[in-house]
Amino acid sequence: MTGYANASASPATPVAAALHEPRATPAAAASIGVEMRSVNNRFLDLSLRLPDEYRSLEPALRELVTGRFKRGKIELRLTGSGDAEASQAEPQPEQLAHVAGIEREVREHLPDARALSVHEVLQWCRGGVRHDDDASATVLDAAKRCVEGLADARAREGARLAAVLLERVDHLRTLASAAEPLVPAAVSRQQQRFIERWNEALDKVGAAGTVSREAVADRALNEAAAYAIRIDVAEELARLRSHLDEIARLIAKGGEIGKRMEFLIQELLREANTLGSKSTSIEMTAISVDMKVAIEQLREQVQNVE
Repeated sequence: MTGYANASASPATPVAAALHEPRATPAAAASIGVEMRSVNNRFLDLSLRLPDEYRSLEPALRELVTGRFKRGKIELRLTGSGDAEASQAEPQPEQLAHVAGIEREVREHLPDARALSVHEVLQWCRGGVRHDDDASATVLDAAKRCVEGLADARAREGARLAAVLLERVDHLRTLASAAEPLVPAAVSRQQQRFIERWNEALDKVGAAGTVSREAVADRALNEAAAYAIRIDVAEELARLRSHLDEIARLIAKGGEIGKRMEFLIQELLREANTLGSKSTSIEMTAISVDMKVAIEQLREQVQNVE
């Protein structure tokens, strides 16, 4: 199910790590924005885009999202308004001296160790900011608000989706009602056809006077009864209506219903296939095809349901 939400937070100034003493980078106090996007997916596929200084919040953010959603391809992104400035901020002399001291100590024990590159030095200088508990709590609070905003957006789309699903359910009920009277009509036609062919056969062999019309009619009734048993779809239509009623009940109930509805749609397709296999008329075949089209439309939409 698709949706979008965002929220913002302004964490307190982060605590400077030993590598950054005596002060942190200018962008450390930048505001943080939380964005969440969701698109349709049968399962929950979560991806996080976090600045390096907030990587420690990844488990808490994953738990927050997975506790609220069960389906969808969801992306959560943390963005800072001062990210560009942070990437261009120059390292302080104290930072460079600290890194140089660490490198000398390492090379005393490992003389063959490779010297640090400029890029690695810059990464060390800019990667040591850590956030206190208050700052982390502020970001998590913004993430919670964003999660609830996404849940509200998905709920609104769900309401629109429910209307589409119910429309398909009503269409399938109409098709089932149209199929119901076709079987007795087919049996009646088959009975009349049998009587006509039986009489033609008797006339051809010259035995029309030896067999009574009552006997012919009785035989025709027996053949029609056997034929009716073979093409009867009353059970299939009853089960199809039962599945449609259950789908409508689940839509009205709400909650996590996607997996159960997928199972019911499989059963609907089974009944529609049986109708097609028992079809003896163009009308019944057309109804079976229309049912399959409507059921596939249901299946596509149900994959978006939580």
